[in-house]
Amino acid sequence: MRINFRLLTSCILYVQLFTGCASGYDLGGPENANFVSNTSESGLKLYYKYDVLSGKYAKKELRNGIKVIAVKIINTAEKDYVFGENVVLQYDNGDNVHIMDSQAAYKSLKQGSAIYLLYLLLTPVNLYTYTTDSYGIEETTNSIPIGLVLGPSMAGGNIIASGSANKKFKMQLSEFDIMGAPIKKGETIYGLIPIKAGRFDALTLKIAN
Repeated sequence: MRINFRLLTSCILYVQLFTGCASGYDLGGPENANFVSNTSESGLKLYYKYDVLSGKYAKKELRNGIKVIAVKIINTAEKDYVFGENVVLQYDNGDNVHIMDSQAAYKSLKQGSAIYLLYLLLTPVNLYTYTTDSYGIEETTNSIPIGLVLGPSMAGGNIIASGSANKKFKMQLSEFDIMGAPIKKGETIYGLIPIKAGRFDALTLKIAN
């Protein structure tokens, strides 16, 4: 008896070529980031890291010219600051950083779910088994409607996975939105800052008068 897996595999690969699989979101918060860059300004220490997103989120960053940066700011000065008011983020060359609204960034970077409905194209797929008769001719002995399970399960699974990942991503962008956040003396704050940028330029803090 022979089972024809070739057609089934071809169908799955064809659909995945256009859809891929949903990406998870497992950053775990900016406090867990492996900060590789740092700078200091007037008692404020800035640690930051690009490339904190992965999978489809990272691909959408590239496609939309957006970078989500994990930051850690330590205030060792003798005064309080407010991020975005009397202390701002800028490039090391003095250029201003275009910080995006966290919800606008989310809308640009979230995973789409409708695309995974294409997995329903697998629904009509059958798995056939064959035997060879005494004359060496193959005959179909059984037809299993595997697509009835495979198509809906792959579509539903990816839609649920992308929705769950998007929910976590949105919650973290909101939770670690530090625009307008106080940085009191002696305190440390963490943030996720979406910026409109296509490059990985060095960052610093600027004390605003």
